[in-house]
Amino acid sequence: MEIAAYCTLVLIALLYPAVESRMRRLERRAQRMEQKLDLVMDHLGIAVVTPGIEEVERLAREGKTIEAIKTYRKITDADLLEAKQAVDRMTGPVSPGA
Repeated sequence: MEIAAYCTLVLIALLYPAVESRMRRLERRAQRMEQKLDLVMDHLGIAVVTPGIEEVERLAREGKTIEAIKTYRKITDADLLEAKQAVDRMTGPVSPGA
């Protein structure tokens, strides 16, 4: 029994890098597909309203950027960078003299 468990662990350890690499490729592909879909939707004038996004916009307008990013991540399951970029887009460009 111990040998079977050991062999299983070795097999998992050997296969893990291949599975992880495949998952990264699939994630990149899904991200490219989402970007293309966003472009098509923008071109067609279709807007998707995410429930709860109003709260994120309110927090961003009030200058509560960190809370807005946390709320955006909770609502959308986005990673930190994606959430920050989305909140930055909501607040618009900041002028250098402000």
